[in-house]
Amino acid sequence: VADGSRVEQGAELLHFRGATRTLLRGERVALNLVQRLCGIATLTSTFHDAVKHTKAKIVDTRKTTPGLRLLEKYAVRVSGGHNHRYSLSDGVLIKDNHIAACGSITEAVRRVRARVPHTINVEVETDTLVQVEECLACGVGVIMLDNMDLVTMRKAVALIDGRAIIEASGGVNLQTVRGIAETGVDIISVGALTHSAKACDIGMDWLN
Repeated sequence: VADGSRVEQGAELLHFRGATRTLLRGERVALNLVQRLCGIATLTSTFHDAVKHTKAKIVDTRKTTPGLRLLEKYAVRVSGGHNHRYSLSDGVLIKDNHIAACGSITEAVRRVRARVPHTINVEVETDTLVQVEECLACGVGVIMLDNMDLVTMRKAVALIDGRAIIEASGGVNLQTVRGIAETGVDIISVGALTHSAKACDIGMDWLN
């Protein structure tokens, strides 16, 4: 079965042959990985289906299992989702603690731009419309709307009006994601894709 394919319960995913001792030795590790990654792909696909009538993209976060980030982000990608940063070097995300440490969004953005190449995009986390306005004044490339209610989010989208990429984040689940997507945001980041996906029930059966 090709990666990203949808299958029914009971479907055969893979046939392989080899020495009995070798197959049994590797069974548990292989199943742990496959069950974990199929669970992530299944959950991602469900989120993707919930917003496919909108322009919003479902993206993952860095909330991944230590050592498995590359595989888990691949599982997101093949099932309709998209990848956010793989590491801190992929882009600058200025969060609330950074803003507090620097004193303002404006100062945090200034310090970042003085130190990173022009090829690195700058994103800022906001939770109020006043912060959104400050981001627009700074000309940041991506504005994150963090834990905003839908009414405030719609106002923020109208305020930004295409001048930056808009990401929605914070406690997104299958009950809320559709409404968030319909506000007009471009990206919805969902940490649950990788930190809370339920493993699929997959087993290895011996064939004579």
